[in-house]
Amino acid sequence: MPRGPLAGRYPAVAAMVVFALVPYLALSAALGPITPIIAHELGMSLQAMEITSGMANAGYAVGTVLAVQFAQHLPQRRMLIIYGTLLVIGSVLTAAAVDPAMFIVGHVLQGLCTSLLLIAAVPPLIIDYPTARLRETVVILNVCIFGAVALGPVVGGAQASSHGWRPLFWIIAGIAVAALVLSLLTFRYTPPANPGTPIDYLALALATLGCVAAFFGASRLLTHRFLDAATCGPLFGGLLLIIALFVHEYTAKNPLLCVRSLVSTLPVAGIVAAMCAAAASVSAIALTQTSLAHRMAPLNLGLLYLPEFGGAVVTAVVFSMVFRTRKLHYFVLAGLVFLCAGILVMNGAAPTTAPLTAVGSGLVGVGVGASVVPALFIAGFSLRSNNVQRVFAIIELVRAVAAFMIAPILLYVAAHVGSSADEGTRTALWVCFGLSVAGAVVAVALYALGGVRRPPTPSVDSWMSGEQPGWFSPPLLARITRKSRPQEPC
Repeated sequence: MPRGPLAGRYPAVAAMVVFALVPYLALSAALGPITPIIAHELGMSLQAMEITSGMANAGYAVGTVLAVQFAQHLPQRRMLIIYGTLLVIGSVLTAAAVDPAMFIVGHVLQGLCTSLLLIAAVPPLIIDYPTARLRETVVILNVCIFGAVALGPVVGGAQASSHGWRPLFWIIAGIAVAALVLSLLTFRYTPPANPGTPIDYLALALATLGCVAAFFGASRLLTHRFLDAATCGPLFGGLLLIIALFVHEYTAKNPLLCVRSLVSTLPVAGIVAAMCAAAASVSAIALTQTSLAHRMAPLNLGLLYLPEFGGAVVTAVVFSMVFRTRKLHYFVLAGLVFLCAGILVMNGAAPTTAPLTAVGSGLVGVGVGASVVPALFIAGFSLRSNNVQRVFAIIELVRAVAAFMIAPILLYVAAHVGSSADEGTRTALWVCFGLSVAGAVVAVALYALGGVRRPPTPSVDSWMSGEQPGWFSPPLLARITRKSRPQEPC
């Protein structure tokens, strides 16, 4: 089989993963200050821009499920090259857009292909290399995913200060080209995971229709009332379809996603923590940005969120030291505590002030970096490593739904609740605080009700071998149901 000259070289593969994920993740956080500029040049309304972002985020969410299905039946590394090619096409379309159609198609392709690349490229980086490399991988994942998002406001503010937007999009396109080149250089044949399994058409339909409808409804909140049938109908209908997706996957004889295997104490607690942290952090940043946008220059505003990137980097280094110990569980809890503290600091004054926002963003960076990716490992260690792709897909799906859909709803709350926008922002930030507290309380309660008296230490070497999970996860609510048998494998 053909092999690229850099096949199996960890630094090259890691660089490919970074270049594949950074463009869209950074861009999604950078769009705020440059959205009016893009809309004016392309003749789009702000509502059309909001729906475009919503559909790109829906593409990101749907791509997590599509990537798993493609991996079951098609050569995975060849698909990686196709995903990378489509990402380049989408990035070039957005950068060169001369009308709304080019921009919309390109940006949706960016969202879709980023998650396809994420699910296809990251699991092999985790399990295809010696255990010693895992420490580097966890740092890369944390910095790559949350560092890129944290840098978004700074990059967007710098671009908005120059009253342009195309240079940023051409840089993004260049990074996507670098990712494609590296995917060719590191190519090695990887067969389909399970070519004999049936295609789960129902799961694909539920995921696609649910995400598109839910994100479309949330996007319309920019200019429509919450109780407008054309807004709340798609929003709640989409959420119901996403719930139906998980019910279907739990009951299916040949599930595409390992939902049934994840319904035990440790992974459920981890997923709840990741969802709440993602929803609270993204919403808090969006709320404070919106509140300060009319009071500060775009670059100065963006620099207030630079401490978030620093917090994510520091957290990634600490995570690499604790992920092989039982301290991993306490690390996630500490992250949620830091997240609560950051939101409280941001909400310390009405209107929000620049110093409080800068300090709060640093605490939020520490909090989200210590909660979401570590929660992925808590869930992943509960299954065999050969299922990490499916676990990653589930967590990224729920994280995307929580992060990208809750934020528009809370921005609507900030604009319409209370006697002023500042009062509404404060109310919405309290909701963010409640979400982060709920994540910590529910996770701790699940551990207690599952009979986890002392969090386990993962057996990383056994997990990496694929022979058994990294630890035993007690059945969900074991102290109430009196069950002691682990969940059946996926």
